[in-house]
Amino acid sequence: MTPSQPRILLEKTPDYRESYANSVQIRVNLWDFFLMFGNIDQNSPENVHIRNFQGIFVSPQQAKALLGILQQNVSQYESAFGEIRLEPRAGASFIQ
Repeated sequence: MTPSQPRILLEKTPDYRESYANSVQIRVNLWDFFLMFGNIDQNSPENVHIRNFQGIFVSPQQAKALLGILQQNVSQYESAFGEIRLEPRAGASFIQ
């Protein structure tokens, strides 16, 4: 007999917010992954301004789970809407 799966109840805390980010920087150490989200503003070819607004620490296990669910969702998106192409400058310069 297999144990039944628990019901998952999602709740938004009072400080919950949603934001748009077009920059994600990642730092890694032995204990965790640190994801810093921000917005890129480029007013001239010489200057790129990144305004970071949220940093989140996740465990290595949660980072790996996030990788898997992102891979699954990107594959589904590309199946429905076509390949996502990365611009060489943005991919190389802002994802760390």
